[in-house]
Amino acid sequence: MSISAKALNFDDCTMWVELSDGRTLGVPLAWFPRLLHATPEQRDLVEISVRGLHWDALDEDISIAGLLSGHGDMTHPQQSAA
Repeated sequence: MSISAKALNFDDCTMWVELSDGRTLGVPLAWFPRLLHATPEQRDLVEISVRGLHWDALDEDISIAGLLSGHGDMTHPQQSAA
């Protein structure tokens, strides 16, 4: 059985994703700078699909598999500390 998103909510610091298996994930908005800096109205324009979450106007795509694996924004590689 594949796990998908059913609903999505935000507070000031967190994106809350209700999953099809009954769990709810709380993910820091800091993981996704585009969402962190978006207006509440922009965040509400999400498309929920079996694969994940998509915001056309923000050019943001988040997979449920990635969230379950603990991945944040993958568009900028992590800088390693020297």
